[in-house]
Amino acid sequence: MKDMVPITVLIFTVALLAPGCNRNENPEPYPDNPNTGNKVLVWSDEFDYNGLPDPAKWSFDTEGNASGWGNNEAQYYTANRLENAEVKDGYLYITARKEEYEGFSYTSARLRTKGKGDWLFGRIEVKAKIPDGRGMWPAIWMLSTDWSYGGWPASGEIDIMESVGYDPYKIVGTIHTEAYNHSIGTQKGATTVVQSCYSDFHVYAMEWEAKEIRIYVDDLLYFTFKNEGTGYAAWPFDKRFHLLLNVAVGGNWGGLEGIDDTIFPRTMVVDYVRVYQTK
Repeated sequence: MKDMVPITVLIFTVALLAPGCNRNENPEPYPDNPNTGNKVLVWSDEFDYNGLPDPAKWSFDTEGNASGWGNNEAQYYTANRLENAEVKDGYLYITARKEEYEGFSYTSARLRTKGKGDWLFGRIEVKAKIPDGRGMWPAIWMLSTDWSYGGWPASGEIDIMESVGYDPYKIVGTIHTEAYNHSIGTQKGATTVVQSCYSDFHVYAMEWEAKEIRIYVDDLLYFTFKNEGTGYAAWPFDKRFHLLLNVAVGGNWGGLEGIDDTIFPRTMVVDYVRVYQTK
């Protein structure tokens, strides 16, 4: 999400399922395979309850509303408001709305696991269906929990999935560090096209090891970022990170071609979040 302020993603364990189909509510440890090695489930949310997101696993991030989150975003991220973040029927719904709220013209939600789910290495996977429409900017991403190397981008950012509505069907995976970031024109990342990203669920996943980070959609590996061994400026990913899920409206990237006010509300639907680590 290209945050400019220090604020502060998971294995192809099941086939893609449409809403209403049977789901594996108790996923087994992920089996050995060439990509993931021997990993076990260490944290998950299957969203098998109703109401607000589980407060033992998620908190609402509202700290950057006043600054537009460093990206001139147009939404106000609310807290504990079902209109913007609700779990029902086995899914998490993060919804952006066109409404006047606290001096803003749009509302949405930004959830994070900081202090409730923080990991060093592992595989993060989120099965989700993302919103379309000009002005939408959904994201599944990670930030440093402790900011050991300083503020953004020194302590790093891992964007497992980003997409902007004016550039349909394109999924973006990106890494930000002090040495590699968009502010100085050195950002590292890749894109892939997913024609059914708005209509179907897909698994957006990241595998993080000491030597490299790999980003996938379903079974497609489309971006690898390697540890050069030159220090934190290029690789701050030796500290714990936490996960964020949000739907932004507008902003420096998401709003590059404006916001279509006729599309609202727009929702990112999340089937599950799962984190695996080596035994």
